[in-house]
Amino acid sequence: MAITAAMVKALREKTGAGMMDCKKALVESGGDEEQAVVYLREKGLAKAAKKAGRATSEGLVGSFVSADGKTAALVELKCETDFVAKNEEFQSFVADLAEKVAGMDVTSGSAEELPEDMADVSGLIAKLGENMQVGRFAKLTADGTIGLYIHSNGKIGTAVALSGSDNAEAAKDVAMQVAAVNPICVTPDELPQENVEKEKAIYLKQAMDEGKPEEIAEKIVMGRVNKYYKEVCLMEQPFIKEDKKSVKQYLKDAAGGATVSGFIRLALGEDDAED
Repeated sequence: MAITAAMVKALREKTGAGMMDCKKALVESGGDEEQAVVYLREKGLAKAAKKAGRATSEGLVGSFVSADGKTAALVELKCETDFVAKNEEFQSFVADLAEKVAGMDVTSGSAEELPEDMADVSGLIAKLGENMQVGRFAKLTADGTIGLYIHSNGKIGTAVALSGSDNAEAAKDVAMQVAAVNPICVTPDELPQENVEKEKAIYLKQAMDEGKPEEIAEKIVMGRVNKYYKEVCLMEQPFIKEDKKSVKQYLKDAAGGATVSGFIRLALGEDDAED
């Protein structure tokens, strides 16, 4: 019987054992999940299995930036308590994992898309006594420099790729902006046109319902669309450290008109909230 990634994932979620162990257990049991659970327990992974199913609402976003400042990676590692999240071994594991992700040919994904040995936390579970899970990961490269920001609680991590400048301080400032304001794109051009048209339709109906003449309503729509851009587009947002400037203007003043070529943002548990 062919062992699929979905079968490995299901067994991992049920037992808390590492993906490599889960795959081997399924192979040994001919794909029978119940027998695979027995196999894992017989092989001394019962401790990890007992932790499975317990909520992993705490944890850290680990980070890595290459020595040349042009590659960054963020990785989410979940656990049960803040106490374990502060443990040195836990922090070392997620930092090492972020460094490994930075060396891969990837952009983003979740634990199932990592090599099995990289996402195997069964040993750490056995040592620290809590259920743990590798969550999402993301990687970013820059032709200028990378700005990295990890929020003080370790639960939000961002990285910004700056193009046209090596100003690391400016890049970090914009990474802080991404953490605080959570844009969905860099510039308005990146927004799907259908999203923009939907927003326009909503604003037009609102203006017409307010009794505005059509020509006035259209002007109101454009004003509200521009406001929408300032909410969701990084370069158009008011800069958090000096809100009379946009991020675009800040980079013009501080980094010679550098632009942002991309950004990544991981917030612990954000994917759970969306499910």
